[in-house]
Parts: sequence; structure tokens; C-alpha cells
Amino acid sequence: MSKRDFYEVLGVARTCTEVELKVAFRKAAMECHPDRNPGDKTAEIRFKEINEAYQVLSDGQKRAAYDRFGHAAFDGAGGHGRRNGA
Repeated sequence: MSKRDFYEVLGVARTCTEVELKVAFRKAAMECHPDRNPGDKTAEIRFKEINEAYQVLSDGQKRAAYDRFGHAAFDGAGGHGRRNGA
């Protein structure tokens, strides 16, 4: 299953400011928070997705890597495997 674009998850433009990002995150997180939606697995999954998106986009270095490489920047497939059979 492919992941949704983090900007789409939070409903913000790629050019959003840190303030706009934080406002969008808080709004989305409140709507899907498990305490507000007890027993709703869909809301729980969405809440985790929102948190993951915010963790990446709120960090300048992670956001730059995401903007450049997308989800591939964090999936561990960067050719950093074992070398020399180690």
C-alpha cells in the first residue's frame, strides 16, 4: 500500500508556513483523536497518519528530504545495505 502525500494528509500547500502547518495538524488531530472516536479503527489509523506527516513536515531537514525524495527518503531503501558480507 502506498502512502498518501503528507501535504495532502494535513490539507496544506507545499508552500505552507510553520504556523499554517501547525494549525492544520492540530485541527486534523483533534478530529481523529482516539479519545474523541473510541473504538473507531479508521480514526485511529488516520490519527497515526496525521502524526507521521506532521513529524516529517515540522522538521526542516526531514521536510527538505521529503520534498526532494518523497517517501523514499524514509523507507530505508537508499543503498545502505550490508557491505563485504558483513
